[in-house]
Amino acid sequence: MDMARVAAIDCGTNSIRLLVADLIGDKLIDVHREMRIVRLGQDVDATGRLAPDALERTRVALADYTAIARRAGAQRVRMVATSATRDAANREDFFTLVRQVLGTDAEVITGDEEARLSFTGAVGGLDPADGPFVVVDVGGGSTEVVLGDWDGTRADVTAARSVNVGCVRITERHLHSDPATPEEISAAERFATQTLQEAFAEVPVDKARTWVGVAGTVTTLSAIAQQLPAYDPGCTHLFRLSLERLRGTAEYLLASTHEQRAGNPVIHPGRVDVIAGGALIVRVLAEELRTRAGITELVVSEHDILDGIALGLA
Repeated sequence: MDMARVAAIDCGTNSIRLLVADLIGDKLIDVHREMRIVRLGQDVDATGRLAPDALERTRVALADYTAIARRAGAQRVRMVATSATRDAANREDFFTLVRQVLGTDAEVITGDEEARLSFTGAVGGLDPADGPFVVVDVGGGSTEVVLGDWDGTRADVTAARSVNVGCVRITERHLHSDPATPEEISAAERFATQTLQEAFAEVPVDKARTWVGVAGTVTTLSAIAQQLPAYDPGCTHLFRLSLERLRGTAEYLLASTHEQRAGNPVIHPGRVDVIAGGALIVRVLAEELRTRAGITELVVSEHDILDGIALGLA
């Protein structure tokens, strides 16, 4: 069977991530996986533009990732950019930066394509008998909801929708106090609930048997709920988070000050100011999925859109 060493880069609203892996058929073997918070979407919701400081942070991280991929001998490279660049008036500045640093173009994918890639990456380690699966990716600027099946070899997506609610966007719009006030939390919940209805109108989540959550907000919630002494993807991956435990974790984060969250060893410094907003979105999702599908737990996956991007290099 042919093997290729590939590099996948996912540049979102809050973070930029790299996966270097050996692609054997339709399977991935990790060589190097890394995440950095660059907050490319800083103030995009308010200004409509990518900030110069955010572009520079992204350039520095991308230069490092380019060097890592080259040293590892990656034969194929694919970079995908998501919510922040879709929304920005000056996105051409971003494209130019990527060409200069990486030597190839970034793909700005639609929200629906983002959703499909996330699903493909997320379900690979799960039992097909637990499907249909609803995979949710809570990002910085958007949330993707995807329904589909997995036969043990390939994913079959039934429906997908991306909507404009994410941990950075909801924090910048509504959660201004430290900690957030009850009024701010109520406004944020209304915003999340109303925006997510757009996804539920198109994705029949009532058909799902298993809810899978991916990306940094969800994996961080898993680590907090387990009270891990340090972030450990071996402990967060495939952890099952009950609705009750999820509610308690979200309440703890929303009631915490910035200083208290910063003191938690499993919360990445770049997530400290937005993790409470992310937790609120996940809590709203949990209540909706309990009502619509009778689902009462969240399966946390460390595999997500990054894996889907890499698999697309086959």
